[in-house]
Formats: sequence, C-alpha cells, structure tokens
Amino acid sequence: MSFRSIIQEMKGEFGSFSRKGFDVKFGYGSRSRSQRSVQDSSVPVDAFKQSCWANMPPELLRDVLMRIEESDSTWPARRNVVSCAGVCRNWREILKEIVKTPEATRMLTFPISLKQPGPRDYLIQCFIRRDRNTQTYSLYLCGQQASNDNGKFLLAARKVRRPTCTDYIITLTSKDTSRSNSIYIGKLRSNFLGTKFTIYDAQPPNAGVLVKCHSSRVGMRQVSPRVPAGNYPISHISYELNVLGSRGPRRMHCVMDAIPASAIEPGGVAPTQTEFVRNVDSFPSLPFFRSKSVSGSLSTEKDGLLMLKNKAPRWHEQLQCWCLNFNGRVTVASVKNFQLVACVDSSTAGLEPENVVLQFGKVGKDVFTMDYQYPISAFQAFAICLSSFDTKIACE
Repeated sequence: MSFRSIIQEMKGEFGSFSRKGFDVKFGYGSRSRSQRSVQDSSVPVDAFKQSCWANMPPELLRDVLMRIEESDSTWPARRNVVSCAGVCRNWREILKEIVKTPEATRMLTFPISLKQPGPRDYLIQCFIRRDRNTQTYSLYLCGQQASNDNGKFLLAARKVRRPTCTDYIITLTSKDTSRSNSIYIGKLRSNFLGTKFTIYDAQPPNAGVLVKCHSSRVGMRQVSPRVPAGNYPISHISYELNVLGSRGPRRMHCVMDAIPASAIEPGGVAPTQTEFVRNVDSFPSLPFFRSKSVSGSLSTEKDGLLMLKNKAPRWHEQLQCWCLNFNGRVTVASVKNFQLVACVDSSTAGLEPENVVLQFGKVGKDVFTMDYQYPISAFQAFAICLSSFDTKIACE
C-alpha cells in the first residue's frame, strides 16, 4: 500500500481528529473558535487510542516511520513527516525519537527545532518579511530566491512601542501575536535609545534540555524537570554609540547567556531544548525586576559565555562604500546589514574568525535574508535580527 493511500484511508477514518491532534500539539494550522468549541466538546480525549492505526505493532510502525523520515528530506515533501506525527500519540512519540535535531539533519521539522541550535558548518537560509502597516515581521524558511519564494512560515514578531522601551513579541503564528496563549515563545526588549537589547525566552534554557546522565549506567540520558513559564534573559545585545556622528557601519556585540564559549570549539556542546513549556496559564510570568536581577548575575560571568560581534567590513575604493562578502545573499546596501562572528581570545586578537554564525541583509524594500548556524537557534537569530530594525537614536 502506498503512502498516499495510507493517508487517504486515515483521513476517512479520523475525519477531523487528525487535524485536531496536529494543531494542539504543534501549533500549526488554523480553525475558527466555533469549530474548535464544537469539536472539543464532542471528541473524547482518547479518540486516537481507539484507532487501529494506534495499535500497529511497534516494530512495524517504527520501520514505516523511519522510511518516511529518510525519504522526505526537503520541503514541501517533509510535510508527510509532520502529518504522521499528528496521527496519534504513539506515532508522535516514535517520530520524536527518529527525527534528529537541526544540528544533525540540517532541517527544521517540528516547532521545537526553532529553539535548537542550527547545523555545524552550514548556514540555514531564511528570510524576513516586514509589514510596515501592522508593524509585524515574519520569518520563513526559503529556497533560492527570497523575493520570489513564499517559503515555509517559521516565526512572527509584533512591534509594541512603550513609553520607555520597545518590545518585539515573538510567537509561533502570524495570526495571533499575543502572550495570552501557548504560542508565545519569547520577546526582544530595547532600552529608550535603542542601543541595548535583551532577548527573553518563555522558558529557561535548562528546561527540557537533553543532558548526559552521570549515573553508572552507560548511555542513559535524562531531561530536566518542568519549570514555570515566564521571561528568562538568554542574550544581551549592545550597539556602540556614535556621539561624534562619524559615518560608518554599526558596531554590535551579543552576549549569549545561554550558550557557553566552549560551544564553538571542536566537541563543544550548546544547550538543546527538547520540548516547549505549555503550562503558561498555570504559572504567573516572572516580573521584569526578577529578569534584570538574573541578567545582572550572569554579567559577572561573561568570561565563560559565548560572545558574538559584527564582522568588520572593508572599504571599497572603487565603490566608495563599506563592503562584506554575503556570497550573493544580500543585494541592497543598508546600514542594517551585518555578519556576526564569535569573539576570539586576546592571544589571537589580531586574527578575525571567518566562520559566520549569523548574517542578515536587505534584498528588497521589505525583504531581508537571515542565515544562521550552530550554536545559535532560529529563535535567537530572529531576535538578534529584529534588533537591527529598531530605531537607534544615538547610533546613526
């Protein structure tokens, strides 16, 4: 039986059940409130457990899902892998074990992949669309041409102006960019001048992180316990002031509070989250004075944290402008364009690293490319790029 016939048979058997399980777990798709209330009241919780598809032999099911995962290596064909994860709980649990992190596969499969580090020595190509009317920004996974490719939607951000700062609320859907539901994953906050930014995560970096167990049993792993959802600072971004008004590119530094400096070394490991904290309504959000106290304690230990800085551009005599090599990914000159590299120690201060961790640049009026790799995630890269959009009174 072909995979297409299997999917068609499942649709006939489940009806609207498969979409319900897929939307609730992974946050994709859309339904009206009236449809959601009718289905939620009439469908029992264990509807998937009573299906014949949920009772398939585990050995056979694992073999089928592994074949599907190996065959669907690109978008949009990889939608079959995500669809299988929405069939029932048994399928979902097995696929979570089969599908590896972006570091190993170079692919973004499930929403949690957006919080996991990118691949090593490979830039995942994305692009950002800006909507000036609604003050929203959408992140897409792109193919070749960002201006012509609709891409796969990944994240959305909405700009919120406040009297003393500016917030960028980051969510998993572009239809609802509020903090009142489980699609909120973090935000970016700036100071009044737009020179300093803090990236907040809805869950701490050590929540749901896969770590090695130090027990006597070899190969065992454990997941840290659940913690309340709130606002946890994971990165600080600063732009150098330009008080003299000299012309030139912006200078920025990023301190990644959640990533150790050893992550960029051979064999280094960056924290990798394995699941979202969904109990947002069950726990109150942490107030901002707590977040600031946490960031203050982390600032005293910057020596052990990963620090990123913008790669210095070179002055082109013929073009009479500052230039960086974006390998064809950036086509429009803009003060927002930048490339981030890891800061090296003092012993090799004269040698600038060539391995670009994040690059961001303009290709159209409201279209910008964003390419990132290990050890930062798509969420962290998106938040850093959002800081370039904000108005900087003392930097221009």
